[in-house]
Amino acid sequence: MPCNLNKTDRGIRVVLGIVLLGIAAYFRSGWGWLAAVAGVALLWNAVAGFCGAYHLLGISTYKRNR
Repeated sequence: MPCNLNKTDRGIRVVLGIVLLGIAAYFRSGWGWLAAVAGVALLWNAVAGFCGAYHLLGISTYKRNR
């Protein structure tokens, strides 16, 4: 998997992922589970540095160091 997320994009995904997991812990219902799945997905994107949706749309915020 090629990296297609820069550091800022990854940082935003970490923050949003943690917020969504907090919402999921607070609301333990169907919407809470949905928030948990979205939070885990965002955290996984941040750790891997790869976003499947960006890949499908041909978007990349990653800039290689030269």
